[in-house]
Amino acid sequence: MADMSPFSKSQHWWLAGLFVAFGILAGLGLYTFVYAQGFSYFSNDPNACMNCHIMRDQFEGWNHSTHKAVAACNDCHTPHDSLAAKYLVKGINGFNHSLAFTLGSYPEHLRIRQFNADIAQANCVECHETALSMVEHVGTDEPLQCVRCHGNVGHDNVAHGP
Repeated sequence: MADMSPFSKSQHWWLAGLFVAFGILAGLGLYTFVYAQGFSYFSNDPNACMNCHIMRDQFEGWNHSTHKAVAACNDCHTPHDSLAAKYLVKGINGFNHSLAFTLGSYPEHLRIRQFNADIAQANCVECHETALSMVEHVGTDEPLQCVRCHGNVGHDNVAHGP
C-alpha cells in the first residue's frame, strides 16, 4: 500500500523539530513573564514599578511626594487619550525596560526619554490646566517644560529629565 501522506519522513522530523522549538520558546517566554510578575504591569498599582530594583529611588521619591495622594505612575507616565494609547505606551516601555534589564544596558541614573517626557508634560498640563491658565511665563519664547522648574515634584529629588 502506498504512503498517501503529503509529507516525507524528513519533513515530519523538520516539522516536529519546529513544534518543539516553538514549544520551548513559548514555555520560556511564559515562565519569564510569570517570574517577572508580568501581569502586574497591566494594573495601576505603583508597586508594579518596584518589580525592578532600579526603580526603587523613583518609587520612594513618589512615595514621599505630594503626588502620592492624587496620582499613580500611570497618571503621569501614560497617555490619557484612550485605553489603546495607554497600553501601547505601556507595551513599548515594557519591551524597552525588559530589553535593558536582560542586556544590562540601563544607566546607573535613569533618565526619562523625550517620548515619555512629552507624555508626562501633556499630563501635567491636563491635570493642572486651571492653575496654568493663571501663569504667564515671560522672558522666553522657548516652550517651557514643567519639570524644568518642578523636576522634583513627582519623584522628590531623584527625577532626571531628558
